[in-house]
Amino acid sequence: MTSAPALPATLWFTRCPVPTATGIAADRQWLTDEFAPDGITVRSLQDAEPDADREAHFTHALPGLFREGGNVPALWARSRGERTRLIGLTWIEERQVVLAAPGSGIRSADDLRGRRIALPVHPIAIDFWRAMALRGFEGALASAGLSLADTVPVDVPADGHPGQWAAELAALRRGDVDAVYVKGALAVEAARRSGAEVTVELDDLPDRRFRINNGTPRPITVHQDLLDEHPALVDRFLAVLLRAADWAARSPAEVDRILGAETGAGAEGVAGAYRPGTHLTLHPDLSPERLALLAEQESALRAHGFLPEPVQVTAWADPEPLRRAAALNGAHPRSPLPAAP
Repeated sequence: MTSAPALPATLWFTRCPVPTATGIAADRQWLTDEFAPDGITVRSLQDAEPDADREAHFTHALPGLFREGGNVPALWARSRGERTRLIGLTWIEERQVVLAAPGSGIRSADDLRGRRIALPVHPIAIDFWRAMALRGFEGALASAGLSLADTVPVDVPADGHPGQWAAELAALRRGDVDAVYVKGALAVEAARRSGAEVTVELDDLPDRRFRINNGTPRPITVHQDLLDEHPALVDRFLAVLLRAADWAARSPAEVDRILGAETGAGAEGVAGAYRPGTHLTLHPDLSPERLALLAEQESALRAHGFLPEPVQVTAWADPEPLRRAAALNGAHPRSPLPAAP
């Protein structure tokens, strides 16, 4: 008889600086508490020692890693042949806007016709910043019946510009471009400091397909090796995330506090980026709608050259761990997570 593989000494998790159930669970120490009785240490890739493979956040080349983050690196890693599986998707509205300089005459998506749009260039393996700008402008333009072909894309080298969106906003101030795409809490603060004006609020567009981007939908992925060898650990990890999302749904003030810490933004930035009700939207699922939205993103990223090989999204997805996690919570409630103070 073949013995079961030994439990790993460490489970890793990584998340983007955005609203995630993983971030909630990490803040409350619930992941640590879940696996401590098994002698398993749970560690954040972001908080690890300098010798940790932080590039695994993008490559997912760490078998014991759970990742809840942007779909561009997740799709890229799978496209390159990394044996990951998609085990959950969230859709969390994170303010996406197109900015222009005061007096530009740009007041709507239709006004982007013939204008110079900023496309950042970062010297990194997968330039998800550029992908976000491309997809953000595509969504805005599509809402007005336009496409990228109706604009003048301008490459903006971002190397040497500290801070998110810094290179694009600097190009806008210099007059090198007419419009910049930004998103999230830090973007709200950066735009306010730069004096740029919001010309398109993608969050106000009724069709969510215009808002498909790196974080919408946002995947939870795990390595196939961990899923094959220790499926119960994967189920339990997801069960904690589901309970954390339940807790977040009744704890809006605490979620705002955690978001401030996760994003590095102040209260004003968080309030400007995440609309009321964000705390209700942290539950992952693998619904046909979310899978179809991710498939649209995959197609667009491949068309722009970000993915070396196609990713069949439905084949990539494995719904069983999430189903088992929900059943685990239902059959064995474990100790309920405490309410917010």
